[in-house]
Amino acid sequence: MEFNEEFFVALGFIIFVLGVGYLGVHTKIAAALDHRAERIKAELAEAERFRAEAAEILASFEKKKAEAEAEAAALVAQAHVEAEGIAKEAQARMVEFVERRTKQAEEKIASAEALALSQVRGAAADAAVAAAETVLTNEARGGFGGELVSKGITDLKRLAS
Repeated sequence: MEFNEEFFVALGFIIFVLGVGYLGVHTKIAAALDHRAERIKAELAEAERFRAEAAEILASFEKKKAEAEAEAAALVAQAHVEAEGIAKEAQARMVEFVERRTKQAEEKIASAEALALSQVRGAAADAAVAAAETVLTNEARGGFGGELVSKGITDLKRLAS
């Protein structure tokens, strides 16, 4: 048998494997791998727990979002109703204001017409009195004039009472 390099490499390998086996390195490696596997399982379990919590939080926030959107829609609807009510009230007040102003203007016009009519009547009466005075002064002299004056005084007394 020849002892060449391959023999020594094979002998060294066998001694190495027996030494590793004797020292229990394979059990230590297996234990380390088992420990690493358990740690990875724990991390996966924790990640799954975090994912479940995140899903719950997401569902909670989506529910809150839906509630907030519903509340916002209700507020907008209520604001529209209130705005319509305010607009109707403002319209009613405006109509009432215009009617009141129109009535006041009509009353002022009627008052002005009545005043103008009374002034015209007064002016006509003054003109008639002046004309009558002129006619009576020029034409009614003597006994006939005295009779007319006494008759006018009697008529005035009757009209005054």
